[in-house]
Amino acid sequence: MSREHRGTGQDSRAALIHAWRNPSGRNLNIPDPNEPRPLGDDRCVFIRPVLSPGSKVVVGAYSYYDASEDTSGFEEARVRYAYGTQRLRIGKFCSIAAGATFVMAGANHVYGGPTAYPFATFAGDWQDSLIDPLIERGPAGKGDTVIGNDVWIGRDATIMPGVTIADGAIVGTAAVVASDVGPYQIVAGNPAKVIRSRYTQSEIDMLQTARWWDWPIEVVSRHLSELVLGSPAGILAVAGAECLVDQHSQRTRDDRL
Repeated sequence: MSREHRGTGQDSRAALIHAWRNPSGRNLNIPDPNEPRPLGDDRCVFIRPVLSPGSKVVVGAYSYYDASEDTSGFEEARVRYAYGTQRLRIGKFCSIAAGATFVMAGANHVYGGPTAYPFATFAGDWQDSLIDPLIERGPAGKGDTVIGNDVWIGRDATIMPGVTIADGAIVGTAAVVASDVGPYQIVAGNPAKVIRSRYTQSEIDMLQTARWWDWPIEVVSRHLSELVLGSPAGILAVAGAECLVDQHSQRTRDDRL
């Protein structure tokens, strides 16, 4: 797939961050989630509008990546070995730095026997002799790679196949994430290890109940100070005041991607 057209750098920010009509009918002077380059260049590219039809990548609104050092699109530059049925699922409002990559299950070799050499990759007798045994064995390896909402993935990080990185987590620069990361954990290193949690468990419960990323965008826009500088208790209070939390189930009403 050829790379989509880049911003010229001459467009004014005002032309790209502009009033658009959201489902409530209210005009907001905020980035349009369907405009790939809200800042006018490749430092910030919203992922969802640049994906190819039928992509194995599923991304929520406002999640972006830094494409300033890439020479091809997100699927080509950042998603490796996507040969199988597995998908990369990324939630809303995620931040993905330059050089961060996602290794999919197609990279894995069959290593349950004495050799891990990929004989089945080569067309001809090698491949023909392995097709039936491999089909009989059935699929192996990892499933989908899942990135939650409001996840920050640092520069040159590598996310290995089948990993789940939960809501609010932060992945350090050059980390290699080979196992699941819990909500609001900070991980770093190779292999990535938990450095600390951003919040206590009770505070994490508050944030996962409020699920601010599912709020209508006009509500998000009204409460940016609390979101950026506030507390989990404050976010839960906002969700309650805005009638966005079901008091019986303690879940937000909208958990769609």
